[in-house]
Amino acid sequence: MPLFALEIRTAVLRVDYPTRVPISRFDLMPDDMGFAGATLGNEDNQTTGSFLGIEFSTEFVATSPDKAGEALAALQADGIALIVVLASDDDLLALADAAGEGALILNAMARGTTLRDVQCRANILHIAPSQAMLADAVTQFAMWKKWPRWFLIEGSNAADLALGAEYRRAAQKFGAKLVEQRIFEDTGGSRRADTGHVLVQRQIPVFTQGARDHDLVIAADASDVFALYLPFHTWAPRPVMGSAGLRPVTFHATHESWGAMQFQTRFEKLANRYVREEDYQAWLALRVIGEAVIRTNSADPATLKDFALGDSFELAAFKGQAVTFRDWNGQLRQPILLTDSKVTVSVSPQEGYLHQRTALDTLGLDQPESACTAFTK
Repeated sequence: MPLFALEIRTAVLRVDYPTRVPISRFDLMPDDMGFAGATLGNEDNQTTGSFLGIEFSTEFVATSPDKAGEALAALQADGIALIVVLASDDDLLALADAAGEGALILNAMARGTTLRDVQCRANILHIAPSQAMLADAVTQFAMWKKWPRWFLIEGSNAADLALGAEYRRAAQKFGAKLVEQRIFEDTGGSRRADTGHVLVQRQIPVFTQGARDHDLVIAADASDVFALYLPFHTWAPRPVMGSAGLRPVTFHATHESWGAMQFQTRFEKLANRYVREEDYQAWLALRVIGEAVIRTNSADPATLKDFALGDSFELAAFKGQAVTFRDWNGQLRQPILLTDSKVTVSVSPQEGYLHQRTALDTLGLDQPESACTAFTK
């Protein structure tokens, strides 16, 4: 007779991309990025599962973009159908399409809003928030502070422009006014050699000079090119939010409320470093699987997905309230932390933003706004 009545095999598939050195050494990607969080999630699942005759195990695969399809196929050939993916928007879609209806993909990194909209897939549950959710979180705080006049600075890369579009949408949604918009051109080169603090101190004030009167600078820099240089260097003394200054995050090492310190302590003991958003999102993805398995006593991906999207699912996530899924596009509802990298300054949704279902649905695409039809029964 087997020791465990039910065995749950999961995998974390991380696609590694060639990237230039980040502006800050604090943002260098650790070798176990995402994997460490998933390891902790599997341990948490096993803690409960061991009492119920359920065994949880997780495989870890890091691959290049050109080998990602092969890695997925190998996992499925080995019988693994519950797969956490850390990949770009395009690669996530390609992997989900290749995986087919028999697999359940949990997106722990890709943030493109279209993935929850016209490009949604029925076999993806989105653990990572969309860029729309993050932009709305920042905008709600800005409006709560009564800073409605914005100077939007966006990068020239496609990801930056997409993020800038989300801030324009959020401004219209909540009543902010874009008084000035400028594009910071990414000219390539070595930022560490070309943009030392002396040059930055001269260049950024000139770049921001002459902007119309504004309350706030919004930085849309998904490519990590310029935003961190904006605080204290803009021509007018204004706060910076978005990709620098006050940033929207799913989790941060400085977050201490709602039992987060015990999570932080366990993670740091395991990984010997501070937690990253990717780690938290991978941990949360494994916990979603664990909760669904324990409640349904099933390993079937379709059964687990249906339970996760149902009214009975909720999961504690160290954010002050339980997280749930939007059943129309598979997006996890969750509060968004706003941090200056030293403390949690605030948490969105902000007080006063109401919704007929939950205030969490004031962040990102609401059901009438989403063109996703893949989850329609």
